[in-house]
Amino acid sequence: MLGVITSLHTLAGAAVLVGVIGIVLAITAQQRSIRAVRECKDLVRGAIGSRGTADPRALRDVGLVRYDALQEMSGQMSFSLALLNAAGDGVVVSSINGRAETRTYAKTVKASEGVQELSPEEEAAIRSAKMGLGFDQSADDQPHARDGRGAHDTATAAR
Repeated sequence: MLGVITSLHTLAGAAVLVGVIGIVLAITAQQRSIRAVRECKDLVRGAIGSRGTADPRALRDVGLVRYDALQEMSGQMSFSLALLNAAGDGVVVSSINGRAETRTYAKTVKASEGVQELSPEEEAAIRSAKMGLGFDQSADDQPHARDGRGAHDTATAAR
């Protein structure tokens, strides 16, 4: 009988030991999950900023205006693309497409105004970006549309 009691004590001791190991493992797992959540929160705060707002330098506003720049080409193959941040700073890229050649221009934009002189289509792309109109605005949809020719095209057509 003494042997059975000793075996029960040993078994009870082993069960307590296994229980303690289980509790230690659970506490360790909880600490790791808390650390992982904290790291994720830190990453999100870093991406969003310290004031809970999006980074004002990040690209936010995009506007695309397609148009027929040259009389020799149709199908609105030319375009002006404005890429701006919350302050209206960024770039406007224009591609003037003709049968024999393509010209590409990139101009700096500060506070939604061109640092260099802008064509009407480039101005329309900036307006489209700031108004949230986004992609695939046709020059026909823009209030400046005259004959589909902008500032770039005047110099090209004069050649």
